[in-house]
Amino acid sequence: MLRLTELKLPLDHAPDAVPQAVVAYLGIAADDLKSCTVYKRGWDARKRSAILLVYAVDIEVADEPALLERRKDDQRLRPTPDMTYRPVAHALPQQPRRPVVIGAGPCGLFAALVLAEMGFRPIILERGKVVRERTKDTWGLWRRGVLDPESNVQFGEGGAGTFSDGKLWSGIKDPHHLGRKVLTEFVAAGAPEDILVNAKPHIGTFRLVTMVESMRRKIERLGGDYRFGSRVTDIDVESAGDGVRRVRGVRLADGSTIATDHLVLAVGHSARDTFAMLHQRGVYLEPKPFSIGVRIEHPQSIIDACRFGTFAGNEILGAADYKIVHHGKNGRSVYSFCMCPGGTVVAATSEPGRVVTNGMSQYSRRERNANAGIVVGITPDDYPGDAMAGIAFQRHWEERAFVAGGSNYHAPGQRVGDFLAGRASTSLGSVVPSYKPGVTPTDLSLCLPDYVTSAIREALPAFERQLRGFSMADAVMTGVETRTSSPLRIKRDESLQSQNTRGLYPAGEGAGYAGGILSAGVDGIRVAEAVGRAMAE
Repeated sequence: MLRLTELKLPLDHAPDAVPQAVVAYLGIAADDLKSCTVYKRGWDARKRSAILLVYAVDIEVADEPALLERRKDDQRLRPTPDMTYRPVAHALPQQPRRPVVIGAGPCGLFAALVLAEMGFRPIILERGKVVRERTKDTWGLWRRGVLDPESNVQFGEGGAGTFSDGKLWSGIKDPHHLGRKVLTEFVAAGAPEDILVNAKPHIGTFRLVTMVESMRRKIERLGGDYRFGSRVTDIDVESAGDGVRRVRGVRLADGSTIATDHLVLAVGHSARDTFAMLHQRGVYLEPKPFSIGVRIEHPQSIIDACRFGTFAGNEILGAADYKIVHHGKNGRSVYSFCMCPGGTVVAATSEPGRVVTNGMSQYSRRERNANAGIVVGITPDDYPGDAMAGIAFQRHWEERAFVAGGSNYHAPGQRVGDFLAGRASTSLGSVVPSYKPGVTPTDLSLCLPDYVTSAIREALPAFERQLRGFSMADAVMTGVETRTSSPLRIKRDESLQSQNTRGLYPAGEGAGYAGGILSAGVDGIRVAEAVGRAMAE
């Protein structure tokens, strides 16, 4: 089997055009092409007047060795890699203490799944609720302004990714094709099969809910044990005579303890109390860069027209997305983050008295507005202090946003025209904000650092030159977007264990090693494999 990449065809090509293009490109007889299967399909919209579909295909041809030899310098033609996932270890007949996974988001989910597949019967601790109960609690904030600090967009089965666009692509290096394992497990759990083919696959919130439930049932069938409402308040760390610190167990909020020598920490970027506990216990943490800013909303039709021209509305292309960046005069980078076509802006706080925004889409992406974070990169120099200083920085601006919004979980909002003019908004225009429970027109500079405000003001006209209508006066911004990534890293070594605490495996987005569903799932698999190897020794 061979893989041919970068095969470009017109958007409206005939069904049999792909194999014909393969034959023409390779210069072989039609009868020599034995099979042709689309592996990936994306598009090239750089020329709106001639949008192209871009394929990668797996093919079988007569005399493959001869074809490879003849085209040995062709970087687009290579043997199809073996992407079959194979467990790296298996549990011993007399298994020692069971591994514990803290967190049931994408990272913890795949760590638990792979550990279960290897026979290690993991215990999964989740501070929040099962996904359907959690969904009801989340809607309680959106509809009634009532926050449950233990069950919300950040905490509960499925993690923060459940209430997102469900994007399933990433720029990570993945030499072992672990991302394929993530996608195939999602399809087995009920995701549409097109996520295996689309270059930028996504799922959407409603489908993620049922998939998470299906994967939980699979993990339980394999011997995994879920325990919801189980917030970890402490870890038992033993300092042996050799001076090495080792994990020996965890303590839960109800006072109970669980003994373990292998602890996967997949808590997500908002488990601030857990980070404080780890810091107090002497686990090595370090501050890292992240970004803050706002959510911006435009009519999706404007983005479609900018990106696709006369092809806007094409069923294959769907709702258009964008990815933009501007390097400001003050040295700050301003960029779009977590763009959600045809989606909504959601209340994503997990702490009382604070407002946080995020974006979400359903699979159809058919809501009226497009939204994206417009965020500015910051570094530990902006919040000097220890590893916990970034959390204090986030909290400060989230509290300012809470007050600016009316101290009732409404988000502070501002029309782009007013923001650029440096005046507070007193009303909103033609773009109706989607954030619930509501938006209060105000001045967003009240809840952003000055250097963030000035950088975004400079960037919006620059973005207008790339996407006409981006700086339209009635586009609406809501704040604040602070949880773009973890503000700290729980540093680990080559064995994927904590740098100074054996048996502790920091994983995923909260530990500073992932950003998004796919990369978090991949990191969960990698960490599970490391745990499996250690336990099988």
